[in-house]
Amino acid sequence: MNVVDTMQERLAALDPQRLEIIDDSARHAGHEGAKSGGGHYRLAIVSARFAGKGTLERHRLIYDALGNMMRREIHALSIKALAPEETD
Repeated sequence: MNVVDTMQERLAALDPQRLEIIDDSARHAGHEGAKSGGGHYRLAIVSARFAGKGTLERHRLIYDALGNMMRREIHALSIKALAPEETD
């Protein structure tokens, strides 16, 4: 299983209505974090679990779901986390 698949599997715990993960690792080749094997990713996620929570709380839920991936497989993660009522 690749990193994106594993991320999707772990983030399923947040019951996302929408989940998009983009691997930007190739754009950061040669970057210090890329040398250690950690990738660069962009995440867009919509979940009812984010309703009534601020940005920091939402990010903590995501980091908790990803667990130890944040120390190894993921070097950088750009996050857009929305509650369903915040989408277009």
